[in-house]
Amino acid sequence: MFIILALVISSIKALCIPSYRSTDFEVHRNWLAITHSLPVNKWYYEDTSEWTLDYPPFFAWFEWVLSKVAYYIDPAMLQLENLNYASNATVVFQRCSVIFTDLLLVYAVKECCLCRKFFGVDSKRQPPEQSLLKDAGFVVAVLLLGNFGLFLVDHIHFQYNGFLFGVLMLSVARILQGRILESAFWFSVLLNLKHIYIYMAPAYFIFLLKHYCFTQFKNGRVVYSSIQPMRLLQLGLVVAFVFAASFGPFLAMGQLNQVLMRLFPFRRGLCHAYWAPNFWALYNFADKLAALAGTKLQFLDSSVLSKSSMTAGLVQEYSHTVLPSVTPAVTFACTVLSILPSLIHLWIQPSNERTFLRCLVSCAFGSFIFGWHVHEKAILLIIIPLSLLAVGSRADAKVFLLLAFIGHYSLFPLIFTQAETMIKVFMFLFYAMFANASLSTLHK
Repeated sequence: MFIILALVISSIKALCIPSYRSTDFEVHRNWLAITHSLPVNKWYYEDTSEWTLDYPPFFAWFEWVLSKVAYYIDPAMLQLENLNYASNATVVFQRCSVIFTDLLLVYAVKECCLCRKFFGVDSKRQPPEQSLLKDAGFVVAVLLLGNFGLFLVDHIHFQYNGFLFGVLMLSVARILQGRILESAFWFSVLLNLKHIYIYMAPAYFIFLLKHYCFTQFKNGRVVYSSIQPMRLLQLGLVVAFVFAASFGPFLAMGQLNQVLMRLFPFRRGLCHAYWAPNFWALYNFADKLAALAGTKLQFLDSSVLSKSSMTAGLVQEYSHTVLPSVTPAVTFACTVLSILPSLIHLWIQPSNERTFLRCLVSCAFGSFIFGWHVHEKAILLIIIPLSLLAVGSRADAKVFLLLAFIGHYSLFPLIFTQAETMIKVFMFLFYAMFANASLSTLHK
C-alpha cells in the first residue's frame, strides 16, 4: 500500500509540470548555471543575476550534480547569460528533478512508519484487516507525503523542500530507532544543505547531548558524573566531519567570510517581501497604523509614509516610522527567550523521543514567530514534524489540525494565478478533510 500511495502522489505531482512557477524556478536554473560554468572559487562571488547563490555548500554541490544531467537535456539552461531561460526541456527537467529527489522523503517516511511503537501501535496485537484510517502508518504516510504545503511550494511554486525534509525525517527516524550518531550525521548534512534548519538545532543539541553522552539520570536530570567522554568525542567528530567537508574547501581558499555573508545577509529587511504571519507582521502593521494616524492628526509629515520600508526580497536597508526599528539582535533575543522554556524542560525533565519532537516543534515555532526575515514557507518546519506527533497523541492532533489549516491557508498568496486556483483549493480541502477524518478515527 505504501508503494501505491507514493506512486499516486508522484503522479499527481507530475500533472503539475506545466503549471505556474515562481521566480524560484529561475533562481535554481541560475544556480545550475553557476555551479556548472564556474570553478568552485567563484560560486559565491558570481552576481550576473540578482539571484545569487545563498545556500550552504552542500546544496551548491547538489545543484552541481543536477547540472551534469541537465547538460544532456538542454545545455542552454546552463549558460549564465541566459537569464529567465525556460525552454520546455528545461521546465520538464527541473520539475522532474524535484519529483525524483522527493524519493528521499519517501524513503525517510517509510523509515518513520516502521517505528510503530512511537505511535502507540503494537504490531502483534493489531488486527490484520482494518480500515486504513485506523492504520497509524498509513495516516503518517499520507500526512507527510501528501502534505499540502509541500505540494504547493515545491510542485507549483517550485523549490526542493521535499528533498530537504526527507533528510530531516531520516534524521528523526534514526532517533526513533535509537541510532543517535546517524541522526546527528543527517541533521548536520541538512544544516549544510539549507541553513534555515538551524532553527531546530538547539533541540537536537540538548537531546543528543543528554541521551548519548550521559548514561545516568535522577528524576529526569542528568547525573553529570556519568558523562562518557568517548561518546562526546564521537558525537563531536561526526558533526565536525560534516562541517569540515562542507566549509573546509572555502576556508582553505580564504572565502569563508564571503560564504557566510551570502548565507546570513542581515541587511535584508525584518520581514520577507511577502510577510510571514508572525509577530513582526503585527509589529509592522501597528507601525503603519501609527504612522497613518500620526499624519491624519498632523503629528507626522505625510512624506514619512513613503520612506518606511520593512520588507525587501533583496538586500536593502530597513526602517520603521513610529515604532523603534528592530535589529537582528533583538529578534535573536526574542527567539531565544521563546524557545528557552522548552529547552530547559527537555534537559531537566524525563524526556523521550516524543518530548524531543515537541521541543523541535517549539524551536521551529519560536523562530517562525520572532525570527529575522522569516519566509512564509518556514511554517512547514512546524507542520511536518508535528504530523508525527499528531498520530500518536490526541492533544498533539488537535494542535496539528488547527496549525495545519491556518498555516497551509497562509500559503495561498504564493499561488495567485487563476488557472491554479481550483487546484490549490481542492488540494487544501482534501488534505484538511483527510487529516480531520483520519486523526479523529485514530483517537476515538
